[in-house]
Amino acid sequence: MLLRYKKAFEKIAMGLLSFMPQEKDVKKLIETIRQYEKDSNWQLYLWKKEEDLVGIIGVQIFGEEAFIHHISVSPSHRGEGIGTEMVQKLSMSLGTISLKPTADIKLFFEKCKIEKEEE
Repeated sequence: MLLRYKKAFEKIAMGLLSFMPQEKDVKKLIETIRQYEKDSNWQLYLWKKEEDLVGIIGVQIFGEEAFIHHISVSPSHRGEGIGTEMVQKLSMSLGTISLKPTADIKLFFEKCKIEKEEE
């Protein structure tokens, strides 16, 4: 289940974001979280599986386009299709807004689209 980020999820969100190579530094992580908290065009979502928050996806919205800047799944839950599910659910929840990857996310995003087409 996709949940919108709220301040109560801050530490979990930072932990999940820290699995991304460009988010290893604590100062950078704090900066990223603050960006999502202060700017309504930046939206962060967490993925809940059973009772645990195991994934995170963040987008920046420009009019009719949303660019994925962050996507990460806890290492113990990788290979379960959670990343693909997050992309699909977010796409559905954004409605007419087109979901696009940033350069860092492009390869994973294309993999998600291929998996979706094979179903």
